[in-house]
Amino acid sequence: MVKPASGPSLDQERLELALQSARLGDYEWDMVRDVVVISARMSEISGLPAGEWPAQKGDFLYRGVHPDDREKTRRFMETSMRAEGRFEVEYRRIREDDGRTVWMRTSGLLVTDDQGRAIRTVGVVQDVGDRRAEEDRRRALMAELDHRVKNVLAAVQALAMQTAKRTTSLDSFLSTFFGRLKAMASANELLTAARWRGAAIAHLAAAELGGIAPGQARWEGPELFLTPRAANALSLALHELATNAVKYGALSVESGRVDVRWTRIADGGFELFWSETGGPPVAVPTHRGFGSTLLSQVTARELNGEVDAEFRRAGVNVRLRASAAAVVSRPETVPEAPTPRKIEVAPAVQGPADLAGKRVLIVEDAVLLALELETGLSEAGAVVVGPAYELEEAMNLLGGQIDAAVLDANLNGLSVTPVAEALAVRGVPFVFATGYGDSGAPMGFDAPIIRKPYDVTQVAAAVAALLA
Repeated sequence: MVKPASGPSLDQERLELALQSARLGDYEWDMVRDVVVISARMSEISGLPAGEWPAQKGDFLYRGVHPDDREKTRRFMETSMRAEGRFEVEYRRIREDDGRTVWMRTSGLLVTDDQGRAIRTVGVVQDVGDRRAEEDRRRALMAELDHRVKNVLAAVQALAMQTAKRTTSLDSFLSTFFGRLKAMASANELLTAARWRGAAIAHLAAAELGGIAPGQARWEGPELFLTPRAANALSLALHELATNAVKYGALSVESGRVDVRWTRIADGGFELFWSETGGPPVAVPTHRGFGSTLLSQVTARELNGEVDAEFRRAGVNVRLRASAAAVVSRPETVPEAPTPRKIEVAPAVQGPADLAGKRVLIVEDAVLLALELETGLSEAGAVVVGPAYELEEAMNLLGGQIDAAVLDANLNGLSVTPVAEALAVRGVPFVFATGYGDSGAPMGFDAPIIRKPYDVTQVAAAVAALLA
């Protein structure tokens, strides 16, 4: 007769394999003998010594639990065992071998005899430190996002109030405010690409001057990266200077030139020089607008420096000095230098856009933006189709007559590409109105891209240009 081989049974082997695969440690508390058996895997996870030990009525299992969690964990486990015969709880444990604090999850089952008396508890433990750390990181990121969004909203509100106080008409307010808002958006796009670690001065200059003054503006200097606050401040400053140059200064005539240079200074900060030449004769301003206030106070304070402006007859000269606090080291991720954007307002359309009788589809998942687009396009004479807020809704509207479309790039997490493809097949022109940078917009389409935030008249003008 052949005797069976000694060792663990097949069921035990399967259990061992399952525990190992799940990265669980196991233990057993014999309540009759009052001893606890700690497996080798539980010892690795918890830091408790492996083997059989006096249970001390359960105190052995609780002795490494963090003092702030010990009594709460004990009460929960004992209450759950009395009520349900099982428990599951997460707590911190201070390892006895190396003193590290680890997060653990323990699940257990109470075993009773025929008379209902508790005879033992079996349980498993798992190290959940990585998951808890990820949850902590996610909460920190959400808190940081909430903080930044509120700061941005507060800044936009202040920008709107200050702009409104110094403009005399709605058209003037909208033009000035949207320009400043776009300057903030450009800086934000660069910072986002660098994971909010900093933005290069050269990129900020390219974003502000590359589109409005091709061939008339030049910028150069050493590679320097600014903090998010400093980047936003410099972006607004460059926008104000460029806007004034387009309206009254060197960029108002073809012969004018703008030269922007920056250098490092001894204290670790930098100096930036804005110089205009070849423009009409400059007169000293007779009143101080918000642009001047923004330059002299807001920009100087955010850069922890100073701004000096000279209104020479030959051209405006500005010296901006920033301290080392405005400069950061080179981020790990650095975006490519911005390229001149696609035309966002079609130059072929003179005056208000005329879309009389044209059926224009709006695909936009933000209700307020969709309503604003609907109002603006309707005022231009268009018959609005939609708006469609979801991808499926947009696809269902494609069966009717459509002369043109305005498409957001992303609809509640879904790409608008299927709609764009269907329109392209039918030969229907469309415009992308999106908050994404170049990498986020659907690729492979010969369509204008208008960046959020935008003035709705830009969208109407672009649609009219496509239909002209």
